Amino acid sequence: MIIYSDTQLDFSDVLLRPKRSCVLSRSDADITRDYSFFNSDAKVSGTGIISANMGTVGTFEVARKMLDKNLFACLHKHYNYEQIKEFLSSVAQERQLKIFLSIGLREQDIDIAKNIIDDDLTVSICIDVPNGYIPPVKKLVIDLRVLGYKGPIMVGNVVTGDITEDLILSGASIVKVGIGSGSACLTRRITGVGRPQLSAIIECAEAAHCVGGMICADGGVTCPGDVCKALAAGADFVMIGGYYAGANETDGEIIEKDGQKYKIYYGMSSEYAQKKFYNGMPKYRASEGRVVEVQYKGSIDDVNDEILGGIRSCMGYIGARRLKDIPKFASFYKVHNQLNTVFEK
Repeated sequence: MIIYSDTQLDFSDVLLRPKRSCVLSRSDADITRDYSFFNSDAKVSGTGIISANMGTVGTFEVARKMLDKNLFACLHKHYNYEQIKEFLSSVAQERQLKIFLSIGLREQDIDIAKNIIDDDLTVSICIDVPNGYIPPVKKLVIDLRVLGYKGPIMVGNVVTGDITEDLILSGASIVKVGIGSGSACLTRRITGVGRPQLSAIIECAEAAHCVGGMICADGGVTCPGDVCKALAAGADFVMIGGYYAGANETDGEIIEKDGQKYKIYYGMSSEYAQKKFYNGMPKYRASEGRVVEVQYKGSIDDVNDEILGGIRSCMGYIGARRLKDIPKFASFYKVHNQLNTVFEK
């Protein structure tokens, strides 16, 4: 048995240290970055915020809103190939690489990937498996490259540097980092497995960057400041699900209770999602996701404006003029309390 005794940190355990800054205005902060992908000739420009491939968030409607803000989107796994083709045909070609199509290890998912390759569609691929440590995940990365897929491949989820490096050297461009950190995820409670998100990002980002790849921090965002901390810790992309839940463009009806508006949000490993997409929860597994009623937030545009404004302000405080320079200018304080919550319910 091994016990790792180093303190593992989450977003709530740190604050960024302000520094002398030449970024005099938020408008001076350049939040656009040019991305070149390892194992791919693809290049794209944007801000590396990605809407998550959750059932309610990974929709075409959310994706369009993300693209309008020069952001990225990850579609959920439950669109068929004809729906995907129709959607891509409605998106300008220079935007198509900002869309990640999610696939798993099921045969029908792999068939969709093969169709994309055969039809030479311009779209990025996300291999989305809760446990990125199993051999079939790495094998699928290799197989997609052997089949001739030349676009960016994002794959996950993991929380350690060794497998991050291995997946990139096997053909991935981006590794998705986070186990149990999502707001609708119960993996840590049910399995006892996981790692605090900030420490996972720091280790995995270093491993990825050393071999030319990138990482996407997936989960744990509760406010725009958490996005800033993820970027400062070395994340090239930050995936957001629960913080977008409740936005008008997410899937699901608006529910009214006691004069308040809500929308349903659920984890993809929840019994609710298993019943909705897979005709029920198999007896050999437990539900690792929760179902919650999230307060209605209005347009996702407003949520994104808040996030992007937070990033610009963060850059002003630490002196980073360009998005990709945030880690170079970042120092963290380890704290016991980060927020004054006296007026919060």
